[in-house]
Amino acid sequence: MIDSATIGRILDTANISDVVSEFVTLKKRGVNQLGLCPFHNEKTPSFTVSPAKGIFKCFGCGKGGNSVNFIMELEQLSYPDALRWLAKKYHIELEEKEETQEEKMLKDERESMMIVSAFAQKYFSKYLLNENEGRTVGLSYLRERGIRDDIISKFELGFCPDGKDLFTQAAQREGYKMEFLEKTGLTIKRDDWIRDRFGGRVIFPVHNVAGRVIAFGGRTLTNDKKVAKYLNSPESEIYHKGRTLYGIYQAKRDITRLDKCYLVEGYTDVLAFHQAGIENVVASSGTSLTIEQIRLIRRFSPNITIVYDGDEAGIKASLRGIDMVLEEGINVKVLPLPRGEDPDSFARSMSASQLTEYIKEKETDFIKFKTQLLMETVENDPVSKARLINEIVHSISVIPDTITRTIYIKECSRLMDVQEVVLYSEIRKIQNKQSEDHTRKELQEIQVRATTPVTPVTEKKITNPFETEEREIIRILLKYFHQEAFEFEDEETHQVNKYSVGFFVLNELHRDELISVNPKVKSILSEMEKNLDNKEFDPIRFFTQHPDNEISQYASNLLSEKYFQSKRWSRGGAFVESESDLLYLLVPKLVQEYKLKNVKALLKKLENQISEASKNDQAELMMDLMNQYQNLKKIVKELSELLGFRTIS
Repeated sequence: MIDSATIGRILDTANISDVVSEFVTLKKRGVNQLGLCPFHNEKTPSFTVSPAKGIFKCFGCGKGGNSVNFIMELEQLSYPDALRWLAKKYHIELEEKEETQEEKMLKDERESMMIVSAFAQKYFSKYLLNENEGRTVGLSYLRERGIRDDIISKFELGFCPDGKDLFTQAAQREGYKMEFLEKTGLTIKRDDWIRDRFGGRVIFPVHNVAGRVIAFGGRTLTNDKKVAKYLNSPESEIYHKGRTLYGIYQAKRDITRLDKCYLVEGYTDVLAFHQAGIENVVASSGTSLTIEQIRLIRRFSPNITIVYDGDEAGIKASLRGIDMVLEEGINVKVLPLPRGEDPDSFARSMSASQLTEYIKEKETDFIKFKTQLLMETVENDPVSKARLINEIVHSISVIPDTITRTIYIKECSRLMDVQEVVLYSEIRKIQNKQSEDHTRKELQEIQVRATTPVTPVTEKKITNPFETEEREIIRILLKYFHQEAFEFEDEETHQVNKYSVGFFVLNELHRDELISVNPKVKSILSEMEKNLDNKEFDPIRFFTQHPDNEISQYASNLLSEKYFQSKRWSRGGAFVESESDLLYLLVPKLVQEYKLKNVKALLKKLENQISEASKNDQAELMMDLMNQYQNLKKIVKELSELLGFRTIS
């Protein structure tokens, strides 16, 4: 467990802009910073970071909070583990008491898999460097490939001993459960048969964006054709191959700094580029490029250069990836390699400066790449040429940005000697067909939903009819808790006493016994009541950095929301620009509106009770309820008059 003093130090040190920019490219927008949200797919930035308040907020998906919340949400970590992540980033030493057996058991499955993977990486790395088999087999192979020691260390490469279950036995001796060794795919178990998945292989750990190990790739060193050259971890709770890019953790800073990402195919391709001094490179790890992988790159840069093998399979992979990248609104270039070369062998065949120069000279936009590639087979055949033009036009049609699309049409017209008007006509046809297909698909989905029986909902969700008023009350309290906005004259001494916004609001709510059904609101108000006389209490810092994730996000969201002028308040002379100067008007009106809504809810409840009493001939009860009803009607009238509303008897 982390002690409170250390938690305070972590929260004080963690800079929201610094933390978020590890994962998102941020651009200054006034006093705030703006970027693409990492929690949902968007093409127009709606993700805002407020350095002054120390919070983030996405106005697209609604997520918000502080540095800890951001890491918790993005990396699916618990509160203590998010604090550990921040402590590691800022080199803050943690003094933790040892976890009890019960606390260890409470760690969720996902975190247990992460811990097992971290142990495996350390084990494989140590085995590569310290054990005889690791050095003579694994390390020798890596050095034969020309991979330097600094790159081995940077990517935490390793070696799994060649035996039936040597790694599994070592993990179990250290207390790691077979359940999680199986779930991560490190161990294969069939009844009584147990085996290490990666036995006798050089290990390439796969890191997520935050740098945690989530999977492994293993390269066999045998020449047996029946044995798969590369073996990867299976899909699991922590690893989805189609959403992961090898090398993203090591590359993200340079991708952001240079505003460009090189996309290669395999593990060694990434290592070779890093060794040549080009670090803004990631690999799709042999899988077909996916939308999720493209969107992961787009979080750091809108510019991708595809660098695949120079053989037929690599060229096809390049062509397949181009349209997907274009469709996501990303600028795509292609770096063609000589026939028979792959990024690994090619990068190792020249110096870093030669490779950089080659990239500058040879990388080309997708139209030139497709044209040069396909023109080789066209020659003077008009039918083949028409097919080529259609291929290029189809790629242009998926580009979402109109200006970019127009530029590419002009380029295609020039290269292929085809009039622009013809190309525009073809693009319209393609887009019309896509629109028709999309409409047809939507109609089919509607028909399916219409014929699918609805499962009855058994659990009734608690709704809060006072949500709007309570959110505004909490927002005001967070911002102006200690501000003295009210003066009251003592009738006997005629002394003028000043009261804070916090005292006024909490006193009014307490006097009328107004209690929220929202547990977050109840908890916040209770904490504020305890600290009413504590001048050191900073509600913004306290609640945005609260260990309860829900409370922290609730407070951060309120402070991030744009403030809209109330029509009712404007009649009282209130203006958004001078909110803090008009608290003596705004706060009483807000509390009165909250009271009025509560009283009206009670009236509605009484009406139902009176109706029931009338049906059951409970005359005495009905008279009592009617008296209560009349008293509440008087209160409604008084509150309405205070608020300037007309009441109808």
